[in-house]
Amino acid sequence: MRSIWNGAISFGLVSIPIKVVNATESHAISFRQIHLDDGGRIRYRKVCELEDSEVSSAEIGKAYEDADGTLIPITDEDLASLPIPTARTIEIVAFVPADRIDPLQMDTAYYLAANGVPAAKPYVLLREALKRSQKVAVAKFALRGRERLGMLRVVDDVIAMHGLLWPDEIRATDEVAPDTAVTVRDKELDLADALMDTLGEVDLEDLHDDYREAVEELVTAKAEGHEAPEAPAGEKAGGKVLDLMAALEKSVRAAKESRGEDTGEDAEVTRLASGRSSARGPSRTEPKEVGGKKSTSAAKRTAARKSTARKSTAKSASSSSSSSSSSSSSSSGKPAAENRSSTKSASGTSTAAKRSGGTAAAGKKTATKKTAAKKTTPRKRASA
Repeated sequence: MRSIWNGAISFGLVSIPIKVVNATESHAISFRQIHLDDGGRIRYRKVCELEDSEVSSAEIGKAYEDADGTLIPITDEDLASLPIPTARTIEIVAFVPADRIDPLQMDTAYYLAANGVPAAKPYVLLREALKRSQKVAVAKFALRGRERLGMLRVVDDVIAMHGLLWPDEIRATDEVAPDTAVTVRDKELDLADALMDTLGEVDLEDLHDDYREAVEELVTAKAEGHEAPEAPAGEKAGGKVLDLMAALEKSVRAAKESRGEDTGEDAEVTRLASGRSSARGPSRTEPKEVGGKKSTSAAKRTAARKSTARKSTAKSASSSSSSSSSSSSSSSGKPAAENRSSTKSASGTSTAAKRSGGTAAAGKKTATKKTAAKKTTPRKRASA
């Protein structure tokens, strides 16, 4: 591996010559920009604004831009001659427990290799001291034009260094946390714990980049002139979780099934009741049907109501007829016009009663009210 920095580790009065190499590599697939009309490659050229001409990398240096736009040239020799001890040295400043380092601070990782045979003995000494103390070393170093913070730890038989962000480079979390008060019940926490226990641990070696593999398959298919592979059918993610308990219980069951564990009987899920339905109280429902027909008890109740309605209507019609006859006889001494009016009214009442008697679905209460009203009318006219 090619080194990106050569220097030394300063360990008290001990100096360990080392070279720094990258500990990680990217496997991400990169794309090029093209002209959509003809597929031509789009390139970026480095052009000098004053000469309006393209320049090579050997002709390019660095400069600091002042507030007023003035460019102050800075050379590599200027940076190398800075009066700081970390210009070419990784200076260890402390040894601390590993949990003192916030993972948020961790940046790029490097391997530190002993540079030459004389560096092997002090290198192994520092490595074994870190192992036995179970601590990490906090160091300062300069790389790519700025001083940085680092953490040294042992990986296998190699000293690795993680670049660390300075504490003031970590943003505060007060604007990210939920701004509403939320109460979590113990039962919900118990289900979350059960889900964590069910998922268990995982070997990181078994994890791989599904997206990169899918892109590689897509590129291969298009290069060979085949159709692009289709996405597997499945449920679309997203949407609001309306019942947290149901989601947790379903997740626990799914995790157990994926591990081949016996889930037993499905847990009962209590759905959240709607405030609107509970406020109105129980709603009236039609008789349930069994096998396409109404249940026996419901049919009996319906027949009883119809029979009662028929009897009530018949009684009302009979009473109205006798009342009309009595009113006619008592008014024989009255003028003929009044007698004819009373007779016609009584006849109309009797006819209405017969029509109502033909309607079997009329209720008892409604039939009684109509009959009482019709009884009152002829009596008032007769007495007049």
